[in-house]
Amino acid sequence: MSAIEAGPKPVRISPFIKFSRWSFLSLGIIYGAYHQKRLSKRENLRREKELAEKPMRDAKLAAERKLAMAAEQKMLDDLAKGKL
Repeated sequence: MSAIEAGPKPVRISPFIKFSRWSFLSLGIIYGAYHQKRLSKRENLRREKELAEKPMRDAKLAAERKLAMAAEQKMLDDLAKGKL
């Protein structure tokens, strides 16, 4: 087999370029792990806060639903009596 059939020989990459590539890859992985850890802490604090506020929020929503149901029932009663 001749050199033409096999294609051109691979280009030899400088050791400095190889080192730089691996260094940037390593730094990116380390930064990603640090950033993920920081964001996870922030998200956990937000979830804890939401869990603490959930009973109050549920009570408020239940009261709003009760008022909406009462208003709807009043409107239906008025429609049934022919007041509108």
